Amino acid sequence: MAATKTRQTPHPAAASETQLADVWRVVVLNDPVNLMSYVVMVFKKVLGFDEQRARRHMLEVHEQGRSMVWNGGREQAEAYVFTLQQWHLSAVLESDEAC
Repeated sequence: MAATKTRQTPHPAAASETQLADVWRVVVLNDPVNLMSYVVMVFKKVLGFDEQRARRHMLEVHEQGRSMVWNGGREQAEAYVFTLQQWHLSAVLESDEAC
């Protein structure tokens, strides 16, 4: 009998589970609309930052145009982006390929 080789193809579910398990970044972008004090307040309420951390990220947004405010699983990252957008901040989701 001849040995036959079977090729296993990855299951689509496995690929999507890997994608969900990757690290994602929540990035807040600068905008000309929101006051600095408002951005600090939103960071405290939505992300649970203390005053100092919220101010540091707000200044990073103001001075550098963006700040990575959270990283982790995709589902939670999407929830943070959605919530920050509901508070009228410019927030985006980015894949963290470097990690």
